[in-house]
Amino acid sequence: MTTAALNSSPAPAILPGSGGLRGALSDLFWRRPLFLLLLMLLPPVLWLGIVYIGSLFALLLQSFFSIDEFSGLINREFTLKTYGDLLQAANLDIILRTVTMAALVTLASAIIAFPIAYYAARYARGRWKALFYLGVMLPLWSSYLVKIYAWKLILAKEGILTWLLAKLNLLWLLDAWLSLPVVGGNSLSVSASGTFIVFVYVWLPFMILPVQAALERVPGNLVEASSDLGASPGQTFRNVLFPLALPGIVAGSIFTFSLTLGDYIIPQIIGTSRLFIGQAVYSQQGTAGNIPLAAAFTVVPIVIMGFYLWGAKRMGAFDAL
Repeated sequence: MTTAALNSSPAPAILPGSGGLRGALSDLFWRRPLFLLLLMLLPPVLWLGIVYIGSLFALLLQSFFSIDEFSGLINREFTLKTYGDLLQAANLDIILRTVTMAALVTLASAIIAFPIAYYAARYARGRWKALFYLGVMLPLWSSYLVKIYAWKLILAKEGILTWLLAKLNLLWLLDAWLSLPVVGGNSLSVSASGTFIVFVYVWLPFMILPVQAALERVPGNLVEASSDLGASPGQTFRNVLFPLALPGIVAGSIFTFSLTLGDYIIPQIIGTSRLFIGQAVYSQQGTAGNIPLAAAFTVVPIVIMGFYLWGAKRMGAFDAL
């Protein structure tokens, strides 16, 4: 046995190549791992660089063109005339209305989301926590249009909300609210108030989850220490909970604010004839055929969100996403 073992040839230190194109590529990737990494990153980088950034660049480029008032054709010469048209009173009113609605929706979502997220982070355990996630995520699983049309039926003059207020003898309160000049209308389904309610309902889950994630990072002993030192619940909220949960609130506001800025379906189905930025873009590039002005309108939320994201990053909001 010893002689046979000595006469046996030793195993090669390196396995022989498999040959062919497949073997050559395998050897290349093994010797040059950075080349393999580059090849794996190439498809998403091309998608992001060409499809996404390229489309944004083309959009920005279109905004520096203008429309010929006589022929209706696009004049492909660089000019700031389109941005001058954007500063007209009617267009500024659209921008101001959209930004105001986005800010109000974000504020209301934060106020509603905080106690829900606080209960889930501090007290919900086991099945109750699973039920919480199910309740928050369940509206996101249904169709976007179905939810909007369902709310249109709920808020209509013949809807269940009007019926309920009539049963409670509170219909006079709804009529008084609808008689107000800015927020009112013939019914909630054709008013700015109805648009606001549906916006808050649709985007609320995007606020709850980041706030809940931020509150779960708050150590429980900090709240207990604040109480032991004699702080009232209000002082504990202002000095402990709110500052530590603020990154989560800002993270949630990124979703609610940006989604409200760009949405045009909700104001189209529920609301008045007053346009939002999304509706103005749809109208200018579709009905009016003024693509440069439509592109200039789309630049507005991009610029606003650029500054908003810059401020959110400084506040550490991305840590709560």
